[in-house]
Amino acid sequence: MTSPQTIRDPLADPLLTPQNAALLIIDFQPVQVSSIVTMEKRLLIANVVNLARTARLYDLPVVLTTVNVATGLNTPTITPITDVLPDVRPLDRTAINAWEDEDFVAAVKATGRNKLIMVALWTEVCLAFPALDALAEGFEVFAVVDAVGGTSELAHRAGIDRVVQAGGKPVSWIQIACELQRDWNRTATAEGFADIVLRAVGH
Repeated sequence: MTSPQTIRDPLADPLLTPQNAALLIIDFQPVQVSSIVTMEKRLLIANVVNLARTARLYDLPVVLTTVNVATGLNTPTITPITDVLPDVRPLDRTAINAWEDEDFVAAVKATGRNKLIMVALWTEVCLAFPALDALAEGFEVFAVVDAVGGTSELAHRAGIDRVVQAGGKPVSWIQIACELQRDWNRTATAEGFADIVLRAVGH
């Protein structure tokens, strides 16, 4: 076996590590989930929940935001996500673009992480807008393409394309989990990693 004896610098690593990444979960609320047509809804929820479980396993900072709960126009984050992240306080806002909300941006910057793993509903709006703004401010953005959805196939694809054209990186949630684990010899998280990923793929 040739696993490295010295782990690469987790802060300088060009790949995602538990020390250089944060997870942003934007607007996974019942109205938004029910309006998705680009992905089967149960699979969408399962994928974002597995992503949240992964963030918890590797102790990633998580910023969770909702829109229009305080105004009474919308309802809170779906419970499968909040059940995994019971100690994460959602930041409610009225801005369609989360990056135009000062509390949200402050929370993101307070994580101290430059690599932002982002999921949002809808792809073409609540993912694309803050991703573009974050990229413009020098953050790296990783859009989790199998844990987001749009109001049409064209809209979803246009949203992903726009983010990628601006420098964002398309990833899958399993890719993120494997990138954070990196080596089965990292025994502190190997069992939890196997439980999340191998169960998801049917083993």
